[in-house]
Amino acid sequence: MLREFLPLLCLGLGLGFEDEKKNETLPKPSLGALSSLVVGRRDNVTLRCQSHFQNVTFMLGKLEDSRYRQEQRSTGHKAEFLLTHLEPKDAGMYFCAYKTMVSQEWSGESEYLQLKVKDDHNGHGATGVKNANGLIFAATFSCLSILILFLSVFFINRCTQHGSSHEESTKSLQIPYFNVFLSLRTSHSEFPKQEATDLSNLERISVSTERPPGSEPC
Repeated sequence: MLREFLPLLCLGLGLGFEDEKKNETLPKPSLGALSSLVVGRRDNVTLRCQSHFQNVTFMLGKLEDSRYRQEQRSTGHKAEFLLTHLEPKDAGMYFCAYKTMVSQEWSGESEYLQLKVKDDHNGHGATGVKNANGLIFAATFSCLSILILFLSVFFINRCTQHGSSHEESTKSLQIPYFNVFLSLRTSHSEFPKQEATDLSNLERISVSTERPPGSEPC
């Protein structure tokens, strides 16, 4: 019975040693990024996992989340994982591994890559506030400009009308004064004539008074 058990034990040890050897022969893959590992919200990034074997299945994992896993079958030496619409919660340490059709076991994990997603929500909010303030300032400035322009036109029109009415009133006042002046000048020019006529009549009266009765004029 012992003889029958020894071959089975050797076979099991041999298979276990072969599996362990297969796992040891799978070197760790390399993980890199095709762009910057510091991205903004809603941005995309591509991570590339590369191995030394072909026809393998690659796996992308996340250190902070054991349930996160993406698998991709590749006929070449590499696979690319596209991460889209990233949010701050997607930041963390990423790694990749692979397995061949022969081993059916995952290789060791690659070096970790730290992905950072900038939470620029506050920055966008501040930018939005600045833009809103700029629009409010522009609208206020436009309204003030229109108001100042309207007031300027109003006052200019008012001053123009006032000047025209002042000129008309001045002319209307000048006409009576001019008529009075003419009447005074006419009366003044006629006064010497009347005075001369009166003097001539007085002389005649005095001459007729001094003449003796019955005398005839020479």
